[in-house]
Amino acid sequence: MSKHITHWIGGEPVATAGAAPRRGDLFDPATGQVTGQVDFAGIAEVDQAVAAAASAFADWRTASIARRTTVLFAFRELLNARRDELARIIVSEHGKVHSDALGEIARGLEVVEYACGIPQLLKGGFTEQASTGIDVYSIRQPLGPVAIISPFNFPAMVPMWFFPLAIAAGNTVVVKPSEKDPSAANFLAGLWKEAGLPDGVFNVVHGDKVAVDRLLEHPDVKSVSFVGSTPIARYVYETGTRYGKRVQALGGAKNHMLVLPDADLDLAADAAVNAGFGAAGERCMAVSVLVAVDPVGDELVDKIKQRMARLKVGPGCNGDSEMGPLVTGVHRDKVTSYVESGLADGAELTVDGRKHPITAEDENGAPTADGFWLGPTLFDRVQPGMSVYNDEIFGPILSVVRVSSYEEGVALINANPYGNGTAIFTNDGGAARRFQYEVEVGMVGINVPIPVPVAYYSFGGWKASLFGDTHAYGADGVQFFTRGKAVTQRWLDPSHGGINLGFPTNS
Repeated sequence: MSKHITHWIGGEPVATAGAAPRRGDLFDPATGQVTGQVDFAGIAEVDQAVAAAASAFADWRTASIARRTTVLFAFRELLNARRDELARIIVSEHGKVHSDALGEIARGLEVVEYACGIPQLLKGGFTEQASTGIDVYSIRQPLGPVAIISPFNFPAMVPMWFFPLAIAAGNTVVVKPSEKDPSAANFLAGLWKEAGLPDGVFNVVHGDKVAVDRLLEHPDVKSVSFVGSTPIARYVYETGTRYGKRVQALGGAKNHMLVLPDADLDLAADAAVNAGFGAAGERCMAVSVLVAVDPVGDELVDKIKQRMARLKVGPGCNGDSEMGPLVTGVHRDKVTSYVESGLADGAELTVDGRKHPITAEDENGAPTADGFWLGPTLFDRVQPGMSVYNDEIFGPILSVVRVSSYEEGVALINANPYGNGTAIFTNDGGAARRFQYEVEVGMVGINVPIPVPVAYYSFGGWKASLFGDTHAYGADGVQFFTRGKAVTQRWLDPSHGGINLGFPTNS
């Protein structure tokens, strides 16, 4: 247990005298071995981080936009230069393959680059002579200290959905990463310091529900950004708003991919495997339900099975691994339990991931058999009401539902309580246009299986996949991390005089 992760507050790691009162173990998911420990924050540590953020806010909010942009560009360059190092950290704690870790960093960098345009993004409006001698203009100002609570599946990208814009707009930040893979947040904190960000603008507290609840309740925290499961997203939204905070809480998903009979089935099969089993299915945008419009179901399932058999499952640090382990043993056991429940409900277990071959050694030749493994799993002829259909499994289990028509497929998607992402595969432009209009989901892909928007659009779902009115990053992100203010001004000239007690009106 050589690794020890502690909080980052006020520009440096928190010095601890002896062991913290509460700690959590860190694991290498590929071996199942404990690799270190992370300190868990209590109320005192959270208060210390918020106090550091509140103290730094006074100066950072008055920093010129030019200065803020300079720091953002420096952070971008440092992150780009050291992305491989950060990817190795992610692999060691999350388990995803190295290329996937690099991919999440690249998508996070897009938001950093978008935030570098903050001088343009914060421009207000101006109306001259709105009334006689009166001008009206609008400005946007930062909120203050803001909290970001991020999940385990994207320890770098998800925080980067939020903190670049928050910092660029003049706010200060407290990040609470997942206790399962906390090191990425500290690495990013070090890069911010090297980039010249003043101490206290970016802080990290580690821990569990104790830290989360204190951030939700703390009177100096002005907003909360959250990504996680729907039950926790609902709790964060309801608790945060009860304490008067602005909250954006992104919840769970059950993403459907509708395949029409005219689709390129090879393309659709590739997409289903890529989107269903990438990062071991631990993505909120993973395709977990494939809706096949018959008569293509049998052929499509066969093509998917062929591709699944060739997937190389092994340690994320191995260059030839295509899918790694799940993040923890507890999570692996929970996901694996759905194999039995799917069988019990009457679904056809077409590919059993429990039997998939696993690479037995890591890059150093060490055995990995005790890792948190489950291979890609495929159920066919799944029906709504079955647990494998209803629940967000967050693992490498893909369910195939057969329908007889486009209309039946869309009705199935729209009836689902989640509304995060969806996709349609077709060569019919009219059908695709109809689908993007009719489907009740926040992010839509047309022959694109994982329709995560680029940074200058916004990420977020509908229904039980989002609590709050604003999505992540893009224009919504700028709006979320700033408050609008309208100013009406008149500068009197020497000819002014007289008294008018009437209600002011335009003329």
